Amino acid sequence: MLKGHQTWVFASKPVIRSASAIGGPFEAKGPIAEDFDTLHSDLMIGQDSWEKAERTLLEEACDKAIEKAGLTKETINFFLSGDLMNQIVSSSFGARTLTIPFLGLFGACSTSMEGLALAALMVDSQSAEYVLAATCSHNASAEKQYRYPTEYGSQKPPTAQWTATASGAAVVSANGEGLRVTSATIGRVVDMGLKDPFNMGGAMAPAALNTIEAHFRDRQLPYDYYDLVVTGDLGRVGHSILSELLPKHQIEIPLDRYQDCGIILYGDNPDVWSGASGCGCSAAVTYGHLLRKMKEGTWKKILVVATGALLSPLSYQQGESIPCIAHAVSIETE
Repeated sequence: MLKGHQTWVFASKPVIRSASAIGGPFEAKGPIAEDFDTLHSDLMIGQDSWEKAERTLLEEACDKAIEKAGLTKETINFFLSGDLMNQIVSSSFGARTLTIPFLGLFGACSTSMEGLALAALMVDSQSAEYVLAATCSHNASAEKQYRYPTEYGSQKPPTAQWTATASGAAVVSANGEGLRVTSATIGRVVDMGLKDPFNMGGAMAPAALNTIEAHFRDRQLPYDYYDLVVTGDLGRVGHSILSELLPKHQIEIPLDRYQDCGIILYGDNPDVWSGASGCGCSAAVTYGHLLRKMKEGTWKKILVVATGALLSPLSYQQGESIPCIAHAVSIETE
């Protein structure tokens, strides 16, 4: 199963039995709105706080994924989830509602592929038959925790990104029909000394490079093996940086096959500055848009490289730099 130094190759090729994507009002205006299962018209989603609204997004995504899989929550062996809130309360409280055995994760915006990688590992090792992997984010709750109060209306630089109000979930199973998880590369923490919390793309791009380099080295694949390599979520700044770094490191991935979830979610909307971010961004884009395109035959093999900035308000206030990580998962048609 272990291939090279940090890559798992799954012999049984676990199945993504179902997947779901839930979004908010801003996501409903984006170019991939049709790929969401549900889009809410109100940021509060019928709740009395943004944090409760975020939890509701997660619960809806999980319920929808389970329903689309033709299962019940009682048949799911394990639930893997994480988010951006302190002590991952959106996931923990969501697990309280779901009552599925729960493993909480924190990889910041890389959590989507961290969860999918671990779900596939559990299924491939016969430690589970059905695993639910999910994550979520909410624009207002993230702004409240990490930055200035939204009421303050502070101006942001062009390198900033817009946290997605979204959630994505997938049911991974040992059998059934669907797209296959074929491998996963677990990333290292990379810290280039950047301290600007409004330039996540610049901070995370080197981590994405490190993981992509490790994936192709461990699997000994040609650089044109995948129809699409997609990062999430570097935004325009990070996408541009990584596009320059790849050839400098002799990683000759065709640049017309490289995209970023942070750009895909909102397109060229100038109101989001450099693009989208947040745990829900790569999850919703992957489980909604990318998997639909694969089922339609647009791509047969993709590599999703989810990136995360592992900072906290406390570490930033103490003058720490921003450690980053990226996890890569390959998904292929049967």
